Formats: sequence, structure tokens, C-alpha cells
Amino acid sequence: MSELIKETSQHLIAGNTILYPTDTVWGIGCDATNFEAITKVYQLKKRSESKSLIVLVSSLSMLKKYVSVSKSICELLKKSNQPTTIIYENPTGFAKNAIASDGTIAIRVVLDPFCRKLIKKFQKPIISTSANISGDETPKSFQEISQPILEGVDYIVNLHENRACTKPSTILKVVGSKVQVLRA
Repeated sequence: MSELIKETSQHLIAGNTILYPTDTVWGIGCDATNFEAITKVYQLKKRSESKSLIVLVSSLSMLKKYVSVSKSICELLKKSNQPTTIIYENPTGFAKNAIASDGTIAIRVVLDPFCRKLIKKFQKPIISTSANISGDETPKSFQEISQPILEGVDYIVNLHENRACTKPSTILKVVGSKVQVLRA
């Protein structure tokens, strides 16, 4: 797997888009600090830039480099054994088009071993958005990914192509000191 991680990381460094398995569904990804790469993701998905994307980080320490994380959120993430995406206020260090118009960003500390190792190797957060055209159904397996997506990404990670995933991440939003559940 180390060769696959190295090759995928090189594509991210080059500003390419990737199609890869995450801890939820197959995702389209790129460097979350690269404006042009993120623009390519929006174009590929035919998605309005007003709809923000999810970002993946490899660890709590990486998360803390980009957003303020309360002790209660740290404890929640340490205890969670399911993918949990949290919307944070006032992010720093991301490309402008990775941040929602209200100044927030959705970030998940990834649980999948491949993703975690990839992000550690790349040393920056990566975008993660479902591998479908906006408005189409989210594919639950590699076989369900549409041809335009397969042909539109710069690189496809050859891993877990037979794995099916049916549950997206839990989504929470941190507003001040309160946490709202947006999707359980």
C-alpha cells in the first residue's frame, strides 16, 4: 500500500483530482489548499461553489492547525468510532473556495487507514466529496460511479473497488460553545 500512497500523494502535490475510497463513500478529492484543484472538483461535479465541500484531516493535531477545537469536541472525536464530520467556524489555511460563504468549513478526522496514511504522507488536508454529479444519487460502490466522473478525475486509486458503503458520516455543527446535530 505504501507505493499506492506515494503515487496518490504525488498526484495531490501536482494539483490533480483523485477518485478514492474514504471511510464513508467513494470520494473525489484534491489538495484542500489549492484553489485551482478545488475549482476542478466543482466543475467535475457540476456543483455550485456556494455549496461547500468536506475536508479530511489525518488526526486531531492536524485538525487543530486549521480550526479552533474545544475540549468537548476533542473528547467526542476521540470516543467516536464512526465517521463524524464537524462544521467549524473561522478556519485558516484553506483555499478560499474550500470555505463556505458563511465562513465555516466541514472537516472530518478520517478513520480509514488508507486515507489517514495518505493525508499524513501529503501533510495537508484533502477535499472529500461524493463521487457523483451534483443532484445524482451518491454511488454506494465503485461500480456505481458514473462514466463522466471516472473519465473526469486525473487519477483513480486502485483500492477497495469491491467494497460497498451505505452510510454517510454524521454531521455536527459547532456554533460558539453549542453543538448541533445536522445528520445523525
